[in-house]
Amino acid sequence: MDKSLEFKQYREKYKEFYYNKYIIRDDNEAIYLEYEFEIPGLIKFNPNLKILKKEFKIKTLDSEFVKNMVFHIGLIELISYWKCTCSPKVIIKCGYLNKDQIDWWKKLYFYGLGELFFTNNIETNIKDFMNIECLNQESEIKYDNIADKSDGYIVPIGGGKDSVVTLETLPINKQTDYCLIINPKEVTLKCAQIAGFSSDNIIEVYRTIDKKIIDLNNKGFINGHTPFSTMLAFVSYFIAYLLSKKYIALSNENSANESNVIGKKINHQYSKSFEFECDFIDYTNKYLKAPVKYFSFLRPLNELQIAKIFSKHEKYHQVFKSCNVGSKQTPWKWCCNCAKCLFAYIILSPYLYKQKLIQIFGEDMFENKNLLPIFLELTGNARVKPFDCVGTFEEVNYAISLTIDRIEKSNEKLPYLLEYYKNNYGLVDLKNDITKRYNNENNLTEEQNAILRKEVFFND
Repeated sequence: MDKSLEFKQYREKYKEFYYNKYIIRDDNEAIYLEYEFEIPGLIKFNPNLKILKKEFKIKTLDSEFVKNMVFHIGLIELISYWKCTCSPKVIIKCGYLNKDQIDWWKKLYFYGLGELFFTNNIETNIKDFMNIECLNQESEIKYDNIADKSDGYIVPIGGGKDSVVTLETLPINKQTDYCLIINPKEVTLKCAQIAGFSSDNIIEVYRTIDKKIIDLNNKGFINGHTPFSTMLAFVSYFIAYLLSKKYIALSNENSANESNVIGKKINHQYSKSFEFECDFIDYTNKYLKAPVKYFSFLRPLNELQIAKIFSKHEKYHQVFKSCNVGSKQTPWKWCCNCAKCLFAYIILSPYLYKQKLIQIFGEDMFENKNLLPIFLELTGNARVKPFDCVGTFEEVNYAISLTIDRIEKSNEKLPYLLEYYKNNYGLVDLKNDITKRYNNENNLTEEQNAILRKEVFFND
């Protein structure tokens, strides 16, 4: 059935989605955050998060301030369940949002689900796609006991090249600062260990999806991409408060701002964009008020600059992974068949092609003729850019042209995809060196900007 028709039918049949409650509890092992969402007449969902305590010294959990932050984590968790019916009304029974807050969340949900709407052929608008109603009255949250005595960093890592560059470039204290991993795997833990973090300084968060949503997806209910990075934002903010850390240093680059569909604001990476980053900072300053500064350390850079820096850190080359398909395997592997793999191969190729890249990926992906359709999407020669965390058309075309130029200067034969590119599109102007750019539209401090500038311009 046409998903756009199902969208209308589900909204007519399941008019309301309830955020019933959240529960905070802890024991010697962990902090547990539990949620209940309900679609009346269909199902209840009970997702949860577990934050391992280890030897961390945390603030008390018994405060209205903590409850408010946990309530907010639920507001982003719920979108993974609301999407199956896209119920027109969300009713919140366990917290309060004012009109400004409701507008903020509606904007996040709408643009964070832009890919889902597009891929399911759903036509809607930010005004009508959802209304939010709170049953509770506004209550005062006391912030008086929160002193700005925090310092140091939390660095979320996902096992890819970007967070590695942050770990290696920021002057992090491996004994007092932390890295944070949601649903740790061997790759992510290994990257943290190579960076010098002991287990005591690795924050492990285990997020459990209620399997009933998977059952509904298998039955044909609406499914698609959700803004996971927003979950990371609120969870890391909560943990930074509990551990008295001042900075959350994300690794989202400037390239995350580009739309996937030309002429439309549909961005797979919306919750990694600078727009969201600024919105999140504004929202938390107004309504959460912890002494925590959330920012992306790599925001001034493009993907090619990050790849250039990463290429020098060889100790990670046989460990890092960013393939979503391969992440579902044990051990985590590069599948060498998806947009994420091909993009990583392309963006690293000016610095590591050929033998080093083959050692990393297991094959020369430029010789794989089956990858041509994805190759055309990445270079901007198709209608839509792949819905994945990949770089801009400019970065991809520059990286390809630079690699071709270097291969030809070595009098070597071009592999299939690069030969196809040269014959059909020609090379871009390499004199416009995009690795020498620096975007000053960022939320770094002067000191942090100085550290990153030095890495980009003085460490060649």
